[in-house]
Amino acid sequence: MSKQTFLQGTLILILAGMITRFLGFINRLVVARLMGEEGIGLYMMALPTLFLVIALTQLGLPVAISKRVAEAEARNDQQKVKKILVVSLIVTAISSVFFTTGMIAAAPYIATSLLTDDRTLLPLLAISPIVPIVAISSVLRGYFQGKQNMKPQSYSQVIEQIVRITCVALFVKLLLPYGVEFAAAGAMFSVILGEFISLLYMIYIFKRKKKIKLRTKFFAYLKSSRDTLRELFSIALPSTGSRLIGSFSYFLEPILVANSLAIAGISSTLATKQYGELTGFVLPLLFLPTFITQSLSVALVPSISEAEANSNKNLIHYRIHQSIRLSFASGAIATIVLSLFSIPILTYMYGTADASKYLILMAPFFILLYIQAPLQAALQALDLAKPAMWNSLIGSAVKFAVLIMLASNPNFGIMGVAIAMSVGVVLVTLLHLAALRKAIKFWVPVKDISKMIVLLLLTWSTGRFLKNIYDSTDQNIILFMLLLLVLTIVYILFLFLLRFISKEELKQIPIIQKWI
Repeated sequence: MSKQTFLQGTLILILAGMITRFLGFINRLVVARLMGEEGIGLYMMALPTLFLVIALTQLGLPVAISKRVAEAEARNDQQKVKKILVVSLIVTAISSVFFTTGMIAAAPYIATSLLTDDRTLLPLLAISPIVPIVAISSVLRGYFQGKQNMKPQSYSQVIEQIVRITCVALFVKLLLPYGVEFAAAGAMFSVILGEFISLLYMIYIFKRKKKIKLRTKFFAYLKSSRDTLRELFSIALPSTGSRLIGSFSYFLEPILVANSLAIAGISSTLATKQYGELTGFVLPLLFLPTFITQSLSVALVPSISEAEANSNKNLIHYRIHQSIRLSFASGAIATIVLSLFSIPILTYMYGTADASKYLILMAPFFILLYIQAPLQAALQALDLAKPAMWNSLIGSAVKFAVLIMLASNPNFGIMGVAIAMSVGVVLVTLLHLAALRKAIKFWVPVKDISKMIVLLLLTWSTGRFLKNIYDSTDQNIILFMLLLLVLTIVYILFLFLLRFISKEELKQIPIIQKWI
């Protein structure tokens, strides 16, 4: 099985992430045009329930499997790898049957009482078979990650999106005459087909590349795998806790925002509009670079786990430094662009720049969000998933406390929500750094911090110069895109001048290898 270096694996995941995001955008356009606002509403109302059930079914196992497989591979212990797979498949099989049955049984209550629209019943029922499919996929994904082979996961993501886009138009058109609820169910069924074909591809790659025979002495391995189960759950359960904290925060946030703004004397209509601008316009822009940092995080877990199994402390520190450096490099340009060009970006994308003040406030703080995911991945790889979970819980609690205090004050209003979100991001990132400092004496070197500050200052100065050109000329989208391209090219030059990307890292990129 082909194994990639840390950087090669990251680049493969980034490329796959870019393709799937683009295809996902096309899919949303197709669904929106075919089903209309009402159909999309039913589709989107059913999705949070699905995400919650999948999070519960997976039990945080993909990260745990990735770490434990990487450790076993470092020791060339194929029996351990088999035990990990056997235990993981049994656990996910049991949990998927339990939660799928529970989802089908609870669907009528969820549709009528919680979602207050009984038309969501069909989409909920239509999507329920996806749970066991995703459960098995998560095990194989964790296995391939542990092997440090990111290609199967990347290819399967692209295949899933292609199948989904191909099928969604067909099913929606066939079922739309029967009602929007049937069309929404058809859209959900296309998601299932995409995931199923993606799973078949990963099973094919697994069978072709595997060194172990799963069915041989399956139950004998299961009986002797109690320690393996304990090792997996020591990471999986806290990881699930972190995800559930995020899901619960996502659920609770609009409720607290609405009540706090009502205390501040803001009408429900205006509160909904302002919250929509913040979460619908601003946050998607701020989260745009996270597919790069998430790719780094996925590749980081097995890399650090392997280094830890080999007692290579220097490599552990280097990998964390490297991921922070590359995450910062991917996020710094976004921070500068969103801060300087908030008005034209929002105007060209959404037709209004009302939310620019939130974007300008939040962008400088959210630069810490881009290094947060690699830090959390490092904690999980070092068996510190529990501190990571507590950090997430503390961050959410403080965010909500600040939100209630500021948003209920008429002098802050919705701006208090933006401040609270920024406080949450900064706090969790700093807590992750503190946890790593305590556990392995890790700290970002002063030299790296200095280079980060210099990079921001140089890019900001260049960006200000280009913004002055934009403001003093006939403003149009072509000029705007051209100036962003110039800024990006200059930024890349700064990255090389400041050695954010080293020559050794470039040599790991196949296309560039020929030129170095």
